[in-house]
Amino acid sequence: MSAEKKTTIKKIQATGQMKKIMADYFFELDRASRDQSQKIAWCTSVGPAELLLSLGFLVYYPENHGAMLGATRMAAGCIPAANAIGYSPDICSYLTSDVGAYLNKQTPLSMAYKGIEGLPHPDVLVFNTNQCRDVQDWMAWYARELDVPIMGISTFRNIGHISDDILSGIVAQIKDLIPPLEKISGNKFDIDKFREVLSRSKKCSELWKKVLATNASAPAPLSFFDATIHMGPAVVLRGSDTAVKYYELLLKELEERIVTGVGAVDGEKYRLYWEGMPIWGKLRELSELFIGLNSAVIASSYCNSWIFEAFDPADPFLSMARAYTEIFIVRDEDFKEKYISDIVNNFKLDGILFHDSKTCPNNSNCRYGMPGRLEKQLNIPTLTINGDLNDLRCYSEEQAKTQIEAFVEQLEAG
Repeated sequence: MSAEKKTTIKKIQATGQMKKIMADYFFELDRASRDQSQKIAWCTSVGPAELLLSLGFLVYYPENHGAMLGATRMAAGCIPAANAIGYSPDICSYLTSDVGAYLNKQTPLSMAYKGIEGLPHPDVLVFNTNQCRDVQDWMAWYARELDVPIMGISTFRNIGHISDDILSGIVAQIKDLIPPLEKISGNKFDIDKFREVLSRSKKCSELWKKVLATNASAPAPLSFFDATIHMGPAVVLRGSDTAVKYYELLLKELEERIVTGVGAVDGEKYRLYWEGMPIWGKLRELSELFIGLNSAVIASSYCNSWIFEAFDPADPFLSMARAYTEIFIVRDEDFKEKYISDIVNNFKLDGILFHDSKTCPNNSNCRYGMPGRLEKQLNIPTLTINGDLNDLRCYSEEQAKTQIEAFVEQLEAG
């Protein structure tokens, strides 16, 4: 294989606007926490945020903070603090990073946003176990530590067909949240406000899907590593006009790239799928490595996690239950294999990279034979990279680099 070329990551012009709206979001939370002008709910990232927003809560997402701890590499100094109070090094490193940061009185928010000294204080903690049980245990720790009420939704996992019985149970759980949330918020639930928020979330979701779909073009205008950053508004600002306007801006820029033939990777030769969690502390290094190998990592199930096509303001409870239950991480192996196969075919991909994230078994899809099955079905190679979302002690950069280079050599050999 030819020697690696010097690489530069192409700047996306919309990034400046994204940074501004994310800053505005965190400053608003900080002000509300300081002057108690508005109630604050902490919510898991794929939890009932629309319900909370419709009741007047500002919503904060601990997983977003966990990702920031990973991306800034602060996690390494925080995880041991959580381990010291009995939280295993084998459980979610978002959880241990975040709890450890709280114990250490640290946050990347203070580094990024002058004047913010800590996390916004919650009035209620709300979870949905559609991702994993760790999110419930994570919220439970804060409930004990801060003496704050906790409530949530228990979702079936490893689901194939989503039956009416499954959905009716989740709908009942969502509705059961309303009376205590009304009491905490001081606001009466308004079905029309709920529909309005859900409508904005749906629009945000549709635009985010269109953003990711631009990568069906060749060369692909957006890398997976870019997408992990630009999905921020879809995570923390869905349900707002701000997120909708941002994705309209980003989509326009990517469509212009398609017209002018500008790709995220110059000289794109190979198109790859990233399956599993990002390695947050190594996004730049991995992005530059793939650029140097003329390989574009352009599709993932992770970034698709904030596409909620089922949202329907005409039937808000049932559609929310469906949208938050049909996401990739909740589904069984057969569904996941078909999902990945469809993306590989639609985006004309040449290979699949599986990230076996040590502390995230719920979103590591390489542990039960899937890579081998997909290789046979699709007749393309797969590679499994060992690492973690936040705990870089589980990741060998040199080993991963060697594996990836050998993988691209395999693609070159045909």
